[in-house]
Amino acid sequence: MNLHKFSQFKNNTSRFHTIISTLTKYGLANWIQAEDPNFLKNLVTNAQGDSLAGLPFEERCRMALTELGTTFIKLGQILSTRADLIGPELATELTKLQSDTPIDSPKQVTAMIESELGLAMDELFSGFDFTPIGSASIGQVHKAKLHDGTDVVVKVQHSDIEDKILADIEILALLATLAEKYDKELRLFQPKSLIEDFSESLLKELDYGKELRNMTLFSQFFSNNDDVVIPTAYPDVSSKRVLTMQCLDGFSIAEVDKLKANGVNTKKVASLGVNIYLDMVFKYHIFHADPHPGNIWVLPGDRIGLLDFGMIGRIDDSLQESIELMLLAASEKNSTDFTKQILKICTLPEDFDQNKLQRDVDEFLHEYLGQPLASLNISEILNTMNNIIRHHRLLMPSGISMLIRVLVMLEGSSQRLDREFSVNDAIEPYTQKMKMARFSPRRFSKKLGRSYFVWERLLTTLPDDVETLISKMRSGSFDVNLKHRHLDAVINRLVYGILSGAIFLGGSMMLSSAVRPLFHGTSIIGAVVTGVGSILCYRLLNAIRTSGSLTNEGD
Repeated sequence: MNLHKFSQFKNNTSRFHTIISTLTKYGLANWIQAEDPNFLKNLVTNAQGDSLAGLPFEERCRMALTELGTTFIKLGQILSTRADLIGPELATELTKLQSDTPIDSPKQVTAMIESELGLAMDELFSGFDFTPIGSASIGQVHKAKLHDGTDVVVKVQHSDIEDKILADIEILALLATLAEKYDKELRLFQPKSLIEDFSESLLKELDYGKELRNMTLFSQFFSNNDDVVIPTAYPDVSSKRVLTMQCLDGFSIAEVDKLKANGVNTKKVASLGVNIYLDMVFKYHIFHADPHPGNIWVLPGDRIGLLDFGMIGRIDDSLQESIELMLLAASEKNSTDFTKQILKICTLPEDFDQNKLQRDVDEFLHEYLGQPLASLNISEILNTMNNIIRHHRLLMPSGISMLIRVLVMLEGSSQRLDREFSVNDAIEPYTQKMKMARFSPRRFSKKLGRSYFVWERLLTTLPDDVETLISKMRSGSFDVNLKHRHLDAVINRLVYGILSGAIFLGGSMMLSSAVRPLFHGTSIIGAVVTGVGSILCYRLLNAIRTSGSLTNEGD
């Protein structure tokens, strides 16, 4: 392997060197040193290299991602949601990642807003505070005031951050491909698939227009619930890199002192917050996928406000069906059906052992679901399920991994507010409704309607398809392509059998015709040829008997 020959290296030489040297410093790129030692020969390594070697692998990963900046911090934050792939220890460590992206200057903020919205700052806002109230890896947030007097917050993307992220993604894609090829340990994490999911998610976060549409959608979902507030977005002063929204008057559920000082009914807030998310999951099948305490605010009147809709999870009809069937199977402790649904939604490795998975699932169901519901810890249940998935090296859809993370975070946040609150108790009514809905006439008619449209489309196109087929057959342009596997052994044995039979038959004919020379009236040549044919036939029959199959390739 020669890293210098790849286009990703040629396009971003300096950044590529920085990434590789940082990974090497933290002991995370040994496979590169093994495959292309010349590449690392001239790279300067940190003097701390020896001391870093003694740190745990998880801590070295976090430190390396932090040092590499925005893209890698976002990668780590997304990986922290995939305990099913990277394990609970590394996932927990990566939750500590914090962005240290420098704050943009007033000049940079002004240039970004004016170039995006096409108007001068004083035409867009009557007031703008250039001191950010928050800064993250992709953008920073400022308070402002519209000309009608409305207080708003404006999220502004960092200058040049998109170009930096796109370059890093290009390099990451190459490194993931090479890591999967050359490093057996990293291959277990399926880096190519991870980077593809990560790139898709991060590119969506770079588009504030998507976040605006998400906010509008969730506002419609909860328009009749006065206890839920989704900030109003202002499309006229928003774009792909600028997002203007309503300024909420409240504080994070993590601010315990303010909760006490304002006399907040924490039991009500805990129940309300959990039920908001369960409505998203089970009713709307689309959910806010980043419910850390900083994004959940308490507003006057013990209402809840939700922030940051850059990352959302979706549950399509197929996934919803699998989740429902898994819950039904779990309630009946039916490990066979539960395992079938796991196999349906997950990508399987080559050496997968279904029987072993089913045994692990059966043990899991009987261990946890034989206990009273109130005594169950949902985080422990989900983490155990994650460990089973990871042990068998199955790849879950990102929607499921997001959902698991959301439920775990919800339990933590709700118990921060009310130690006696049980997420399991809150979920139970939703699962009961789900079971009832499966047998409802409305659901049946909906499925029937979908089937009708499929059959209608099939029957509509069938005459044309048959006519095309017949036309091709008449013109002689109809080809049938057959894909065969392992036919070489079959053909070899067939030829071997035909030749053996022909030799034996030829020898028999010589014997019956008394072809000279003779010995006591028996044709010597005929006897020899018949003997050879008999030996060949014996060998063929013995090979078949030993292998038990004509298609065995071992003989």
